[in-house]
Amino acid sequence: MNIASTTPARNTKVMNRFDLTSRLVAKLKNEEAVVGGIGNTNFDLWAAGHRPQNFYMLGSMGLAFPIALGVALAQPKRRVFALEGDGSLLMQMGCLSTIATLKPDNLTMVVMDNGVYQITGAQPTPAAAVSDLVAIAIGCGLANSAWAADEEDFERLIDQSLTASGPTLIGVRIDDKPGVGATRRDPVQIRERFMVGLGARQAL
Repeated sequence: MNIASTTPARNTKVMNRFDLTSRLVAKLKNEEAVVGGIGNTNFDLWAAGHRPQNFYMLGSMGLAFPIALGVALAQPKRRVFALEGDGSLLMQMGCLSTIATLKPDNLTMVVMDNGVYQITGAQPTPAAAVSDLVAIAIGCGLANSAWAADEEDFERLIDQSLTASGPTLIGVRIDDKPGVGATRRDPVQIRERFMVGLGARQAL
């Protein structure tokens, strides 16, 4: 039996992670928080424009969305963005249902999907050929989920998320080019800078 899908078609245009990250950072005018996942995602976030409201996840796959959820709940008046790779999201897929249940209006998630574990050698992910991460997000209850058709559509979806009712997830297909630059790998300094940037702690 063939049943017509009601979920959006997976985007087929392959874009560049650094370009998309730069487009997002260029839109940040109100001390929005941005959480970058491990590896190339946070390398590109750092290179796109280091800000005290950026948090760079080191060493643990799949925690960008959960960390961003915590920030969004703790500071509901602050817009929070999370950037995560497809391989990392597979490690913490259950967070999508939690986010859908808690429904923070101020959270926008971006899944950078190139179908590989790029930072460890570009091994294909188990989901690469068979799974639609946006459809999975919708199935978890994240109704505001869509693939970006191209760069302009990505910017439109980012703008739309600013007034959305509930959290937003945006899927983007990306190439396998390495991240630009490198994050300073001092987790204590990253945490302290971020806490000060959010106004949760005074600078020493």
